[in-house]
Amino acid sequence: MVKTCISCGMPMREPGDYPGSDMSKDYCKYCAREDGALKSFDEMKEGMTKFIIKTQGLAREAAEKTAVEAMKKQPAWKS
Repeated sequence: MVKTCISCGMPMREPGDYPGSDMSKDYCKYCAREDGALKSFDEMKEGMTKFIIKTQGLAREAAEKTAVEAMKKQPAWKS
């Protein structure tokens, strides 16, 4: 069964998708800090905003809104 990152929704199919290849984590390598801890909401929002700008070409304001909307659907950020 493929796990999905609780922070960004990325499918995690292999050990390299996990922080430090630790498959017990519920979030992916992109959502982890160097020490393996989950990044904060603000850190994730900034990273996802930049990713959306780069991949979808949206303006910053639209990309940030898109990032927040996507994050709020994930278990880590529901509250």
